[in-house]
Amino acid sequence: MAEEKNRVDEQVNDTTQATASENVEGNATPGAEADATVDQNTPETNQIADLEAQLAAMEDKFLRSQAEIANMHTRFKKEQETMLKYEGTKLAKAVIPAVDNLERALAVPAEGEAAEKLKTGVEMVLKTVNQALESNDIKAVGEVGENFDPTCHQAIQSVPADEQHPADTIVNVLQKGYMLKDRVLRPAMVSVAQ
Repeated sequence: MAEEKNRVDEQVNDTTQATASENVEGNATPGAEADATVDQNTPETNQIADLEAQLAAMEDKFLRSQAEIANMHTRFKKEQETMLKYEGTKLAKAVIPAVDNLERALAVPAEGEAAEKLKTGVEMVLKTVNQALESNDIKAVGEVGENFDPTCHQAIQSVPADEQHPADTIVNVLQKGYMLKDRVLRPAMVSVAQ
């Protein structure tokens, strides 16, 4: 009997060891599945999920902020380039009427030696001012014979076209226009052949 009892004890031990080794290898214990379900709803798991959602929201805000900063930088750079390109606009608009007055003064006939000297001085001043305008990319527009361009010419009157002046050409310039690079400072006032 003692031998039988030892055999039964060995079989129970073998069975217990086999069950234990299966549980260790499969990491499965009789209540493990229930414990895993319970672990998914723990406060720590909920907190981790909340933190991950907050992290994703912050990453999105960060990326949007970076994009906005890049757009602002590009816009600022473009505005600065435009300002530098047209920085002489205000000065040019102030000087152009003086050029008109100098040209009108030269149109008056000079009588006498003193008047001729004065006219020569006005010509020198006008030449210097025109050189200063040209060196700053300001050019006069509106020459007789040019094609009429409504972007830089203003038609004051129209005259009938003839052999010397075909249709849509400038016949007479009443007041010169000026452009700074590609921007019109003042349109030329012209007569146009129709």
